[in-house]
Amino acid sequence: MADTKLMVGATIQEGIAIGTRNIGPILVNVLLWALTIWIPYINVGTTIGLTAGIVSKASRGEIIPITEIFDPKYRKYMGEFFLVSGLGGIGIFTGMIFGIIPGIVISLAWSLAILLVVDKGKNPTKALVLSNNCTYGYKWKMAGIYLLTGLIFAVVQLILFGIGQASNNDGVIFFMSLIGLLIILFEVFVFIGLQASIYRQLTENI
Repeated sequence: MADTKLMVGATIQEGIAIGTRNIGPILVNVLLWALTIWIPYINVGTTIGLTAGIVSKASRGEIIPITEIFDPKYRKYMGEFFLVSGLGGIGIFTGMIFGIIPGIVISLAWSLAILLVVDKGKNPTKALVLSNNCTYGYKWKMAGIYLLTGLIFAVVQLILFGIGQASNNDGVIFFMSLIGLLIILFEVFVFIGLQASIYRQLTENI
């Protein structure tokens, strides 16, 4: 049977759908995270909630509360979060020393680790191993999905910029710049959706 996981077109389509469906709660949570990032201790829990809690809920199609990042349960993963981040950072940095590409591969291999800790309750080292196993054989597809999506957004922004410059009209330039900023914001939602889709597909048997 052919492997249908991470089909590029279907994954991008699902990522856009997930991001679009959750624009409201994701936007509010991102704004709340930005406003409270200066508060010690609280900021760790909100960062975990933003990077893992929201993504895991979105992957299951669950409703995301607008104050999801403040759920106290995320703060209990503080130690695991720092441990995964520290081990991951060391591994990625070491990979970068060996020609950059190994570092990129490692970052993709371990990209699901914190989600596995928060969503599946795995310990940090087990989560890193599981993430590597789950992404085995799919890293180039993951890279292609992220790269292609980023390229699409970049082309759209270049077209808008070109239209604004060609018009030689301040009003049109301002309007196109505003649309460009909204597209950049929408890109954040889409990439969260892509991560949720990839996580769902690669960990459905865990």
